[in-house]
Amino acid sequence: MATLKVKKLSPKAVLPKYQSSGAAGFDLCAIEDLTIPPGKWALIPTGLAFGIKSGYEIQIRPRSGLALKYGFTILNTPGTIDSDYRGEIKVIAINLGEEEFVIRIGDRIAQAVLCKVKQAKIKETASLDKTKRGSCGFGSTGK
Repeated sequence: MATLKVKKLSPKAVLPKYQSSGAAGFDLCAIEDLTIPPGKWALIPTGLAFGIKSGYEIQIRPRSGLALKYGFTILNTPGTIDSDYRGEIKVIAINLGEEEFVIRIGDRIAQAVLCKVKQAKIKETASLDKTKRGSCGFGSTGK
């Protein structure tokens, strides 16, 4: 099990925790009261900073219940927190619902997943290997 160092930047910050023994993600909570109108987005502070080890990233993802019930989701999902970032974790959320979405201090607004990553060696080439799919994109493999 990997260790993730977490620093509270605000007394309102809630230390993240997994909600079940099999959960892939831990919850992130808001430290401000906010109201997001339908069709609008907001940057929601968590009051937390992470000490992510090299070779890992944290992905910020929507909470499925909020997405289903209210149309509340993460705008740039998955959002990536790089291993060398030490600033406050903030969540870019959007209200796709038909009513205002109200957030209170301490509300669980997103989930975060610690993921192993590997950097690639970037090498320019004049040609790429041929595949059956080739350059066919967007919907080319069927419904």
